[in-house]
Amino acid sequence: MKAKINHLSIFVITMILTSGADLTISCAHMDSKNPTPANTLSSREKADGWRLLWDGKTADGWRSPKSDEFPVKSWSMTDGVLTVDPGSTNGEAEAQSGGDIITRERFSNFELTADFKTTPGCNSGIKIFVQPSISPIDKVTGKPAGVGSAIGLEYQILDDERHPDAKLGHDGDRKLGAFYDVMPPGSNKHVNPIGEWNHARIISRRQHVEHWLNGEKILEYDRSSAAFDQAVAMSKFKNIPGFGKWADGHILLQEHGSQVSFRNIKLRILPNS
Repeated sequence: MKAKINHLSIFVITMILTSGADLTISCAHMDSKNPTPANTLSSREKADGWRLLWDGKTADGWRSPKSDEFPVKSWSMTDGVLTVDPGSTNGEAEAQSGGDIITRERFSNFELTADFKTTPGCNSGIKIFVQPSISPIDKVTGKPAGVGSAIGLEYQILDDERHPDAKLGHDGDRKLGAFYDVMPPGSNKHVNPIGEWNHARIISRRQHVEHWLNGEKILEYDRSSAAFDQAVAMSKFKNIPGFGKWADGHILLQEHGSQVSFRNIKLRILPNS
């Protein structure tokens, strides 16, 4: 027993040193022996300041980026799962069926977690710092367009094996887990098979942003850095003044012409320090 305790202590210390105390706290709700039911909060999560962004049943707290109402089509809520399924457009129509959905609130310093399930050839995303007042960008011209997904910083959700977008962009910056069209995820990325749940985690604290997938940090960047500015200058967002420099914004789930499901969408506010 003593050897096991020492081994556990070394593991915990290693996790704290390599990933920060914040990781130790935020993973408290990921207890494989006593899993929390979907779309609920454990007592530990409540104590740590977590809240449900989606209650598992209703559209409360969400709306279209283009109106004060929730989309009347494309989105369904069944058995605690939020699914976008705008029809058989092969993932090419961007926000042209029911459209994206955004939180009614705006956020700045936060930790966001969500489970997502992909389908063959799917395309979707989770965006932060979304600015509904900024016109979407035309894919071909790179200029403002009247239709398309609202502007923000996107955690890409994609079937890398089947969707052609995975081969576009620069160095994999359109693959699952990427900061879409700006920065690629790391090579340590592990994606669960089609039809199984994946766990996304996004941390935003002041200018620092992190992307996590299934317990591994796969990308981090600083919105105030020269590297960020250089990456944006090579992206489709280069003509948007001040892209990514916003103080706060909405959180968005994307409708992109294919089926993707979400559950356990949770958030906690982080201190600005």
